[in-house]
Amino acid sequence: MQKKIERVLNEISPYLASHGGAVEFIEYKNHIVKLKMLGACSGCALSSITLKNGIEEILKSEFSEISEVVSVE
Repeated sequence: MQKKIERVLNEISPYLASHGGAVEFIEYKNHIVKLKMLGACSGCALSSITLKNGIEEILKSEFSEISEVVSVE
């Protein structure tokens, strides 16, 4: 599952990079994906919107077993 998630994250990384940000896969456990927001995304007020309305929606649409995507420091 990790490889599949990382593949999707690699597909959306150019969008994040165009805004000076990036995302790092940390863990997939109990249907929850943990990511670390990097670059301009780290500490950005809109990063939670990017995480929930962007990354989480994309991952959930690709993998029905994912229930949530959360950011870790």
